[in-house]
Amino acid sequence: MKFKIVHTFERMRVGEVTTIHGSFKTPVFIPVATLGAMRGLDNRDLKDMGVEVILANTYHLHIRPGDQLIKELGGLHKFMNFKGVIVTDSGGFQAFSLGYGLEHGVGKIANNIFLEGIKNCSYKGEKLAFVSDNGIKFKDPKSGIVVELTPKKSMEIQSNLGSDIIFALDECTSPLSDKEYTAKALERTHRWAEECLQYYDKKQALFGIVQGGEYRDLREKSAKFMAERDFAGYGIGGSLGKSKQDMLNIIDWVTPILPEEKPRHLLGIGAVEDLFNCVERGIDMFDCVAPARWARRGHLYISPAEGGNPKNKFRIHIRNSAFRRDPKPIDRDCDCLVCQNYSRAYLRHLFVSNELLYFRLATYHNVYFILNLMKKIRESIKDCSFYELKKEWLGYV
Repeated sequence: MKFKIVHTFERMRVGEVTTIHGSFKTPVFIPVATLGAMRGLDNRDLKDMGVEVILANTYHLHIRPGDQLIKELGGLHKFMNFKGVIVTDSGGFQAFSLGYGLEHGVGKIANNIFLEGIKNCSYKGEKLAFVSDNGIKFKDPKSGIVVELTPKKSMEIQSNLGSDIIFALDECTSPLSDKEYTAKALERTHRWAEECLQYYDKKQALFGIVQGGEYRDLREKSAKFMAERDFAGYGIGGSLGKSKQDMLNIIDWVTPILPEEKPRHLLGIGAVEDLFNCVERGIDMFDCVAPARWARRGHLYISPAEGGNPKNKFRIHIRNSAFRRDPKPIDRDCDCLVCQNYSRAYLRHLFVSNELLYFRLATYHNVYFILNLMKKIRESIKDCSFYELKKEWLGYV
């Protein structure tokens, strides 16, 4: 893998990542195809939208249909017939989402209102992931089968999948984890990173992951540890604090420590406001399930010209009765095939009727919308108009 920075503006960078299966421009939003597919879309849709890179999930593909089977059938590119770059995560996020994420009932970022509520909540969900110094044991919720993921095993699975960019196994901690636990998890993550460097498939590009929760000394310690090792790039993962400001602080702490000449990937983040604020701080790569997931739930992205703003999170809910007779497209500034051919009234009809076509059209629009926004952000960095674009969208600089 090669990473070339072609333009800079303050801390922002426009670059290009090149692999044997193609290249993509940065800053980039990477759509998530968890099981080797984006729900509701096929590869013709991805090609039409200009998707150059996707992210698939190591743990889930290991469970279904099995990484060995995918290897026998020619690897993930051939298996899903995707002619682009494929990134796979390590399975470390599932240590959180199926572990303390379930038990605590919390995401990567927990706001203070939520935290006050959870203090008084006696319910705790049943964990399905258990972390030890050796690795992670998962209890598959569908089959009940226990699967163990170690650093070596994660590297073997990702090698079988044949992805272009892979991640070292890490422990993604909860926003409710205290500093003592976070420090222990960080030491595990560092040991696992060393093992991954030993066992990974050298035909693939291995990214290390900076952990350390909301604690500055731990984040800086982790960034230094990762920067001193020969990773192709660096992820910033784990709990990103108790507010969006905490997340931005973490980025400010670690990006000056990470090598300038290598890409930085902020894992699991993709809200419109976050894309602007994190690109501004030197982030090159993002991935998130949000555009497709919100689409399935009826939330469709709109630009500032249609009333989109940080307060409504640049979304309308198509179920709203106001759209029953609305002949306009989702967004008149959007040139995706959905906005060029279908009305809000028709999409509302599909949604309330639970028609399968809704899921394809809605997902197409939302993914296209974010990809197009990233294109505008790249162009604004090149011509130094980033802050004008940011103010137009967010209302502040």
